Amino acid sequence: MITGAAVGLAGLGAALALAHVHSPLRAPFTLFFLLAAPALAIGSALRGLDTLTRPVLAVAGALALDLLVAQAMLALRMWSARGGVAAVGAVSLLILVPTLLSRLARRRRMPRRQD
Repeated sequence: MITGAAVGLAGLGAALALAHVHSPLRAPFTLFFLLAAPALAIGSALRGLDTLTRPVLAVAGALALDLLVAQAMLALRMWSARGGVAAVGAVSLLILVPTLLSRLARRRRMPRRQD
């Protein structure tokens, strides 16, 4: 239930930023999206690590990804808040989708146990 609420808040933050809605909740929800989306994607790709290492590396990777996107947009003189949110969301999807597809393929290859 907490994960669902976090995904909802992150999605709301992205939607508020992309729609350019003026709300006092836009900044905190957007910042939550900028941290949560890449952390979820990186954390899902880091299967097999222990329970403390994985979230630490996921958050560190999320911060690094945010900084790299911001630096690239500034270097290319293409900076905008909406563009940054879209770029972080797109890169997070590029990390998450192959991980989910490989898990799905692995599940299909495994024979089912019959009791």
